[in-house]
Amino acid sequence: MISSVRGTVLAAQGSTAVIEVGGVGLSVQVTPQNALTLRVGHEATLRTTLIVREDDLSLYGFADADELAVFDLLRSVTGVGPRSAMGVLAALDPGEIARAIAAEDDGAFRKVSGIGPKTAKLIVVSLAGKLAVVPQAVPGVRAAAAPVRDSVLLALIGLGWPERSAIVAVDEAMLVATDLERETMPALLRLALAHLGPQQAATK
Repeated sequence: MISSVRGTVLAAQGSTAVIEVGGVGLSVQVTPQNALTLRVGHEATLRTTLIVREDDLSLYGFADADELAVFDLLRSVTGVGPRSAMGVLAALDPGEIARAIAAEDDGAFRKVSGIGPKTAKLIVVSLAGKLAVVPQAVPGVRAAAAPVRDSVLLALIGLGWPERSAIVAVDEAMLVATDLERETMPALLRLALAHLGPQQAATK
């Protein structure tokens, strides 16, 4: 079992990443959101699980242990294979999945390609009580954007803005930003600065 990989990113596009480990390029299936966080030529670490079938060996990679745990739970549901489980994680982060299950909201899963009404209901029933529900800090913002958010927050504080003002500005920027802007520090920083306005940091 390959439980994690760490190495240089050779490629990252769509739902596939290639990570060089010990001179060997490993093809890893990831969510599109995770692929956006990987930078070619930079080192990356992914939590992984190897799915073995008669005619195929597929390696699936995740940003953290929570994603991997949810992936395994989803696969335990009858009718949900690895590809469908990845489809769910591409549409919903672990927190959103937990909240949907807690609220018995099978509609959240019906929106995922490849998940029909019967399977969606089965996911809710089968996983009830198995996932911890955590508060949602910023509605609609996926965890994959967290590193960019943190970098922008540190940049604002470095420019002299009080931490409280910086947090509010970044959260507001995350709410109005497009998916691409949430993954790009310069774009998100511009939005946060626009929210703070022309006033000088020293006066805040």
